[in-house]
Amino acid sequence: METKKSGSKSAIWGWLKVILLALIIAFGIRYFLISPVTVYGDSMYPTLHDGEHLFINKMANPKRFDIIVFPAPDEKGAEYIKRVIGLPGDTIEYRADQLYINGKKYDEPYLDSEKEDISSGYLTEDFKLSQLPACGGVSKVPSGQLFVLGDNRRISKDSRYIGFIKEDAVLGKVNILFFG
Repeated sequence: METKKSGSKSAIWGWLKVILLALIIAFGIRYFLISPVTVYGDSMYPTLHDGEHLFINKMANPKRFDIIVFPAPDEKGAEYIKRVIGLPGDTIEYRADQLYINGKKYDEPYLDSEKEDISSGYLTEDFKLSQLPACGGVSKVPSGQLFVLGDNRRISKDSRYIGFIKEDAVLGKVNILFFG
């Protein structure tokens, strides 16, 4: 009888160690590597839709045209999802709905369907970085900062209105849509 009790205690202790280890690993992955995020609003439409659930990679360094998540600089406790357009040192300009970075024309295929649906005007109104009051009148993206835009340019609250985003404030890069 004594051996059954000590065997049961040993088995329970073994399972508790496995469960504890699994929880520690899950917490580590969730806290340091990936995190779930839900899209709220239409600022990234048609790429992302309201209510979609995503995973962000917390270890990735954002590159041009990546979609990132960062704390909203103008709304306590909120997070924004936007596309990286300008990196440190870049000049940004839009002319006739066309993006120019450092004077070079860039295509944005993720906007094609929206541009086709416009009956008048442009999806992205003309601007130069230096003309945006939120960006302080500078002509280049400052060191350690990013210039971001939402894909739904007509309604997106992005760097044109909230200014630059600090690179070290980025919570992660959107990698995976796990369900909508």
